[in-house]
Amino acid sequence: MTIRRYGNRSDWKRILTRNYREMNMQNREFEGVISFLEMHEVTHPLDVNYPHQNIRIADNGYSWLQHFPLDKNHAVTTMFDESGHVIQTYIDICLQNGVDENGPWWDDLYLDVIVFPTGEVLLQDEDELEEALANGTISENDYRLAWKEVSLIREALAENTFSLLRLAQQHRQLLLSISKD
Repeated sequence: MTIRRYGNRSDWKRILTRNYREMNMQNREFEGVISFLEMHEVTHPLDVNYPHQNIRIADNGYSWLQHFPLDKNHAVTTMFDESGHVIQTYIDICLQNGVDENGPWWDDLYLDVIVFPTGEVLLQDEDELEEALANGTISENDYRLAWKEVSLIREALAENTFSLLRLAQQHRQLLLSISKD
């Protein structure tokens, strides 16, 4: 069974003061749910160590924009610093995503594609996917689905057709303009 994760991060105790908003969007560029989490005050920053760099992804004033595209097997989190600059785009491969009484969610399929502002792309957590298959947490079909989705995303990134990279700033501004909580 996969782990269900929610866009509102309500269980994340690191965030002391927050604003959260979400909206449905249906147009020719995107169909699904978009959420926006502003971290006004956190207990302590969150830094992530990658092979070639360390990146701060959560701190006072940081924000996360999430896209939950309809009928896709990924959820996209674009992380912004306190000045509104993109830090990274984190693409979670998922079995499915949806919305319930707690807001938008995704059922995590372990693999992650990370896109840095430089254009560098990093694939992460292949070992977790392999382990989930080996111990029966996911099926062979789920395993193949995860790798197929990674392939589709890499292809779209290479062809510069993964539109959510281009739309992130626009959607951030849209959600900033609607009333808070």
